[in-house]
Amino acid sequence: MSEENSTARVVLTSVASSRQAAHLAKSLVEERLAACVTVMWGASSFYRWDGQVQSPEESVLLIKTTEEHLAALEKRLKELHSYDTPEFLVLKVESGSAEYLAWLTSSVGMPKADG
Repeated sequence: MSEENSTARVVLTSVASSRQAAHLAKSLVEERLAACVTVMWGASSFYRWDGQVQSPEESVLLIKTTEEHLAALEKRLKELHSYDTPEFLVLKVESGSAEYLAWLTSSVGMPKADG
């Protein structure tokens, strides 16, 4: 493990359908706001909304990005998301393999020019 004080972040969100999960994941990676989005299908959530306890089946997305892309990611996620108040929780990555963190960093934002 290395890269202490990494700028890598994992963002959690959940969506109501597998179709929306796939669309959101693909869009965020294509737009280079995320290096990778892991979708966990068939999760059950329990929460209070509009005064009632809700328990829908959802898909949970683990979105891997960098600190500098969080604002743009949050804005885009809110544009694409079907929920009025989508979950957007940011987890700081304390450390990880140097190779993975380098790949993650190079996979978001504008591609680096060869040369």
